[in-house]
Amino acid sequence: MKRLFLFVWIVLLVTSSFVFAGIDEDVQANLTKAKTNRGEIEKAIAYFEKKGDPQQLDAIKFLVANMENQCYVEVALYYEEPKAVEFNLLSYPLDVISALFENLEERGEISFLKRERVEQPFDNLAYPNFSTAEKALDSIAKARNGLEFGRKQRLEDLETVSAEYLIKNVENAFKAWQSRPWAKQIPYEAFREYILPYRGSNEPIEEWREFFIDRYNELAKSMKDSTDPIEAATLINRELTKWYTFDERYYLHPTDLGLAEMRKTGKGRCEDMTNLTIYALRANGICVMSDYTPYWANSGNNHAWNAVLDRSGKAIPFMGCEADPNAYKLSGKIGKAYRKMFSKQSEVLSAKMEKWEKAPDWLSGKYFHDVTSDYADVSDVAVKLEKPLPDSARWAYLCVFNSGEWKPIYWSTIQQNECLFKAMGRDVMYTPMYYVKGKMEPAGEAFLLHKDGKTTRYDGDPKVTQTVKLVSTTRKIIAEATEGKVITALDSGATYELHYWDNGWQKIAEKTADGKTPLVFDNVPQNRLYWLYKKDSNKEEERIFTYENDKQIWW
Repeated sequence: MKRLFLFVWIVLLVTSSFVFAGIDEDVQANLTKAKTNRGEIEKAIAYFEKKGDPQQLDAIKFLVANMENQCYVEVALYYEEPKAVEFNLLSYPLDVISALFENLEERGEISFLKRERVEQPFDNLAYPNFSTAEKALDSIAKARNGLEFGRKQRLEDLETVSAEYLIKNVENAFKAWQSRPWAKQIPYEAFREYILPYRGSNEPIEEWREFFIDRYNELAKSMKDSTDPIEAATLINRELTKWYTFDERYYLHPTDLGLAEMRKTGKGRCEDMTNLTIYALRANGICVMSDYTPYWANSGNNHAWNAVLDRSGKAIPFMGCEADPNAYKLSGKIGKAYRKMFSKQSEVLSAKMEKWEKAPDWLSGKYFHDVTSDYADVSDVAVKLEKPLPDSARWAYLCVFNSGEWKPIYWSTIQQNECLFKAMGRDVMYTPMYYVKGKMEPAGEAFLLHKDGKTTRYDGDPKVTQTVKLVSTTRKIIAEATEGKVITALDSGATYELHYWDNGWQKIAEKTADGKTPLVFDNVPQNRLYWLYKKDSNKEEERIFTYENDKQIWW
């Protein structure tokens, strides 16, 4: 049994990208990037050099080497407000003034104005629920002619973290690892990645280890098996659920919370729930991580949850502050699942790109690891790209439909107009795309990756048509009345548009619903992917579907 245990951990170390090379080079590079804060980081390193503990010295270097782009990001609401521009006409020649006025006339402006970005205060907890808060926000947005979330400040750890904080973090992490009975069998490399890091995401840096060390200092005495990390994680998580819970109003407060605000409100998003759980477990020597899907494959939004390593090194998923290990199941389908890492990962897209290349949003990150096969049956998928390649394009992306858009979930190099997308979640509808000038552009037709790993393309001949009867825009239960009439989920008097996917959404027709009978559309191309939505709506909740055996099949 002992040999098996050691073998599993060795496999984990090899396959989980724990091994970190070039640590001293990265430390030196990041000391330069620390700018005026370099002295604080050097002070922390010097402390452990003097202390003479090789592992603790390696630990502080590991943190510093991977500190680039680790930061606190504060998000706020902004609107654009017109401001008069001070302009002294007498200081310009007449021909210049004339040209200025002509330019303004061409642009439809009648006065010298500029737009200034102004922060809009908004208290998400001042409303009883998400719906009322969202309506209030919509009302403000209408009055301001627009309102959007934007970055208020970004505080880089390299430029702000103190020596005292780093020293305490390392020493308290080692204290838990070396003293908690369930932690003594954890290899150093696992400790370094899943216990040592001082942050979970982009929350403010705060002290949390001492708080949770004291809170669960007597936990081992109440355990049946004090060497079992899963039992320890379960007991701690159950205690967290007593005072911290999910609140969807925090979708309107997208800044990641620190421990102080978590303790004050007892509420947050799933991101905050996973971070709180990370604090509590890592402070007590339990290897815990945050896994996530950037976009659900069969609904809108995204999701983050926790996973904890058992004695064999296997990751057991659970939902921090909500569901225990071995008692949690994902609610939606995933095309990809990733694990947040503190160390830079060599397999990510940003590690393979040239400096001049750009990746979509989150795919430009360095600190995540693909764990899709831990949560779903997967297949490698070969895809032919039918649309011409953009200039200098080396990458294509596989997208899932989420909140009214095709959103990139994974990438592949392009080889002779073909791509191989590895370890994709099955029973999911995908479409390939390019990323051009900051936007996703179609690269080929939609296809379904079936449960058995086979694929079906939805690229039917537009000239081969059918009549369809549609009863909903989303996956809703539709009942049949005794008279044989179909009860629809469509709003009476509302106008709906039907589209099909053909390298972009192509409009078929629009119809007005009576709320009692299905919407009937003729001359609809067969074997296509469809999208029905209410006209002039935000279209975020309406789902795509295929039409088989006279029924809508949702994806």
